[in-house]
Amino acid sequence: MCGIFGITGQPDAARVTHLGLYSLQHRGQESAGIVAVSADGDAATVRKMGLVSDGFDEDRIEALHGPTAIGHTRYSTAGTSSIENAQPVFVRFRGGHIALAHNGNLTNAVELRAALEAEGSIFASSMDSEVIVHRIAKSRAGQPAAQLSEALQGLEGAFSLAVVIGTTLLAARDAHGWRPLSIGRLGDAWVFASETCALDIVGATRVRDVAAGEIVYVEDGELRSHRFAEPAALHRCVFEYIYFARPDSQVFGGSVDRARRALGRQLAKEQPTPGADIVFAVPDSSNAAALGYAEASGLQLEHALIRNHYVGRTFIQPTQAGRDAKVKVKYNAVREVLEGRSVVMVDDSIVRGTTTRGLVALLRGAGAREVHMRVSSPPITGPCYYGIDTPEREQLIAAKMQIGEVASAIGVDSLGYLSLEGLLHAVPDGPDGFCHACFSGQYPTRPPVDIKRYRSGR
Repeated sequence: MCGIFGITGQPDAARVTHLGLYSLQHRGQESAGIVAVSADGDAATVRKMGLVSDGFDEDRIEALHGPTAIGHTRYSTAGTSSIENAQPVFVRFRGGHIALAHNGNLTNAVELRAALEAEGSIFASSMDSEVIVHRIAKSRAGQPAAQLSEALQGLEGAFSLAVVIGTTLLAARDAHGWRPLSIGRLGDAWVFASETCALDIVGATRVRDVAAGEIVYVEDGELRSHRFAEPAALHRCVFEYIYFARPDSQVFGGSVDRARRALGRQLAKEQPTPGADIVFAVPDSSNAAALGYAEASGLQLEHALIRNHYVGRTFIQPTQAGRDAKVKVKYNAVREVLEGRSVVMVDDSIVRGTTTRGLVALLRGAGAREVHMRVSSPPITGPCYYGIDTPEREQLIAAKMQIGEVASAIGVDSLGYLSLEGLLHAVPDGPDGFCHACFSGQYPTRPPVDIKRYRSGR
């Protein structure tokens, strides 16, 4: 999962992009980058490992001139965590230059890369996104929209893109619409962002989403549309509503906050906890779901876990050691709320179970009499190949154990998950048109042929 931002028609585009990336930091914390393009086609780029706040001092932003810019925050799902894989990708070719920011995963990237290498292409990174850049550069089409359209033919999997070819800013979304991408207006400027919270921070107004299978581009200050793929069945990632997107965002045209509250209310109906004293969230992504659970159950909502906001999201840490270390410093329990009580802890998901096990131990150490866990999504039983770095099946606790066994392994008195049917009926514009393969095993496309090479990007 990554965050992308693009803007054109703004004199200080790089500075606006920098601000927008702060609102997309939750989508990727490994690296960040900006490419800015001047009106006469000169381009400059800055890419750094780490957070947005770590990588761009005033001198670096000041050196990025021009009315067009794209930016990226990276969370690696294919390819290693290294500066070579930081985005936006930036190359020079016969038509000037190409810059590309990608959110998603190409499931056939290994095969496409091998074909390009056989024809003489030389890759500078191990990420799947570079495949698209090489395909753009090979296109003989005359206009940027046609070049991008040609490059996207035959790609499988998920991609939402912000692209600059020459001086033209384009955005595109795969034919199944896996990942969100919104269009905004800021005065005379056009803005593209993974989530609307990034439009909000820069003062832009949402116009609409980039449609599945659509390329939009800006020409003479006007937004143009080009369809590169015929309408297909939508497979929007339902996990955006459950965990990834910020609650103050709209994704796929729906409110994330309202979706999570609805998930919590449905969870309370399906998985009540008679005799419990209080309910609380694992902050912050579960806050709205816990509020919904409290509303539907009548239980008192409390703040029983306090999160250290100077620690990043544990789910998107690139290594297990990083996740374990972050958990130990990320949360603390409020003994005055927990001691002697039967408590309901609401979380959005359980992946490996290691984070949850540590949290339960923390609650019991603070004096909780009983710990009941309720999860606002179904058990995760399969990996994601479309832009979320869920591990292979053997590392997923719910793929190896029955629910009662999971409860014993994480140390809770009871465990209840939201049903898949309840999930799909609770999210906006449901129940159809969503990808839920990580829960159901129903993959809309063929999985990668070589999983090891897919993960490494080579």
